[in-house]
Amino acid sequence: MRRNYAALFVGFLFAIGLGISGMSRPEKVFGFLDFFGHWDASLLFVMIGAILVHFTVQKIILRRKTPLFSNQFHLPPQKRITISLITGSFIFGVGWGLSGYCPGPALVSLMGFQSRPLIFVISMLAGMFIFRIGQAQINKNRS
Repeated sequence: MRRNYAALFVGFLFAIGLGISGMSRPEKVFGFLDFFGHWDASLLFVMIGAILVHFTVQKIILRRKTPLFSNQFHLPPQKRITISLITGSFIFGVGWGLSGYCPGPALVSLMGFQSRPLIFVISMLAGMFIFRIGQAQINKNRS
């Protein structure tokens, strides 16, 4: 139960950070991607800040024997760059660039009760569902 509260708190903290920084607005993403127009570097500074905080805190946390709310750390089992990783990253980037949303900011933007983030989230969930069906079919055919 404590793990659920921790996840709720961290998600809330992330949402507040997105809202304060303005990163839940697609215009910020479009401005960041407009290199030859009116380029907006604010997203770059938010990313750099997030990477620095994550890098520092992760080094401190991984010194512990176990996490606070689990029996073990759940780290990626492999660090290889695969074709699936490249393909998924490309598709994610195209969707992010075309819509101005990625999952976190889209969920935060739902609180504005506008249709654009709702359409994005529904489409994202549909894409995840279609992927699961396709992946299950591929796994079935392999066995």
